[in-house]
Amino acid sequence: MKKNTKERSYVGKEVFVGIDVHKKTYTVVARFEEEVVKKWTTAASPQALTQQLLKYFAGATIYTAYEAGFSGFVLHRDLEAHGIQNIVVNAAGIEVAVNNRVKTDKRDALKLSTLLEAKRLKGIRIPSEEEEAHRLLSRTRKQLVEDSTAAKNKIRMKFHQFGLIDADDTREMTHTFVKELLADASSKELTIAINAYWNVWKSLDEEIKKIEKELKQQAKEDPNEKTYRSAPGVGPQSARVLSNELGNMSQFKNERQLFSYTGLTPSEYSSGEMIHRGHITHQGNAQVRSILIQIAWRAIEKDQALAQFFNRLFPRTGKKKAIVAVARKLIGRIRAAFQKGEEYQLGYPDTPLQIS
Repeated sequence: MKKNTKERSYVGKEVFVGIDVHKKTYTVVARFEEEVVKKWTTAASPQALTQQLLKYFAGATIYTAYEAGFSGFVLHRDLEAHGIQNIVVNAAGIEVAVNNRVKTDKRDALKLSTLLEAKRLKGIRIPSEEEEAHRLLSRTRKQLVEDSTAAKNKIRMKFHQFGLIDADDTREMTHTFVKELLADASSKELTIAINAYWNVWKSLDEEIKKIEKELKQQAKEDPNEKTYRSAPGVGPQSARVLSNELGNMSQFKNERQLFSYTGLTPSEYSSGEMIHRGHITHQGNAQVRSILIQIAWRAIEKDQALAQFFNRLFPRTGKKKAIVAVARKLIGRIRAAFQKGEEYQLGYPDTPLQIS
């Protein structure tokens, strides 16, 4: 009969633990010598889970893993502080068996522990607490802008519902435009509804202004700001995103690591001697990937070399794939600027870039 967890000695052994993180609970599965030795669910308390692991597997080298998400890195830091070797993994990078797509908490935790034991999980880069605090401002601004856009869209839909604006009207929904349309409102109720969303929109605008004021101060104190702003297409807000998410890029040993982190690496599969490359993997930092694509569109209007590169590609790849290639080339050149300790320059030697 197999020994249970209390009877088994783990001194000098390795234990692999998958953690499925939820707002109120952690579902945990532990493996030892290729078998599951313990499953449990506990309150979502990093300190409590850490103590449980140290108690259940006393004397062992404990490896843990959980998916990146809303919970951030508090759990990671507590585990690491107590000698538990943890990695945080991108959900998109976790293998999924063809015939095993059922998703439950225990299955997710088991999958993590199994792949962790097989050394088939790759952890994402963990920001320092200072870095995490800095990026909070740029990420919050993005969320507020999205909320503001949603409020404007709801106002547009209300006006369209009551025939005050055509469905194909592409005019920007400005405060002045709302005021003009409200003058023709057909009922008191419509006016009340529009004003409700309008007040939300105005409030969000005020909060965005406050965040942007703090971001300006952050930029003044950031040694990376000048290099990012020197790149074509990079404005004040996109510079804040790049700097807060990537820093001076010294953590990336090569461009391959940088492209992987930004999610600009093409997917790849092999058949015999043929290597096929498809769309980008969409793993990595979605915030950075999105902003780099926006920057790339602006950059080809400012940088003739990038424009020529784009124009050579898009007839055979399409504009979407071509602009991704431009984004890779651009961020690679920005990294080169940091390595050389200078502002962005045209004509940096290019390393071969794969088209997604």
